[in-house]
Amino acid sequence: MGGNSNSTLDDLQTVEIHHWYKKFMTECPSGQLTEHEFKQFFGLRGLDREANKYIEQMFRTFDMNKDGYIDFMEYVAALSLVLRGKMEQKLRWYFKLYDVDGNGCIDRQELLNIIKAIRAINGCNHETTAQEFTNRVFDKIDLNGDGELSLEEFVEGAKEDKEFMDVMMKSLDLTHIVTMINTRRRSSV
Repeated sequence: MGGNSNSTLDDLQTVEIHHWYKKFMTECPSGQLTEHEFKQFFGLRGLDREANKYIEQMFRTFDMNKDGYIDFMEYVAALSLVLRGKMEQKLRWYFKLYDVDGNGCIDRQELLNIIKAIRAINGCNHETTAQEFTNRVFDKIDLNGDGELSLEEFVEGAKEDKEFMDVMMKSLDLTHIVTMINTRRRSSV
């Protein structure tokens, strides 16, 4: 009986990956997603400068082999992380995304730019300014007070700060992509 359960799970994952592949190849017949196609694929057009820089950083983070393209395996890895990854894995990925200069820590300006970009992309009104929110996050989770968030401070602080966690989770909401894939799956059956 346990074998059937695993087989069913494997079958579901195989079917899902097959549909992700169809969607990827429909949107990107070359098999390599450029930054421009990435923005179109995720419906991210007409963004302001900060939001655009954030999306470019996101693209670079997804482009694991740094060849300037996102291939299908990188796409699947990114979708799997965002949709099914454990919280610790997601937080480590967000840290890498937010550490724009790649120096191993996130400074106040990097976080402020990310918060501004996320707000520009999501287009919601907020009670606090991006600067106030950034300051609150740093006051709360920069435990050693050095003005930079280490990976450990970031991960632990995010786990403790629900509002900050919510901002991060909303910054890469791919449910519309999954909905498109599922809609195409039903229409092709």
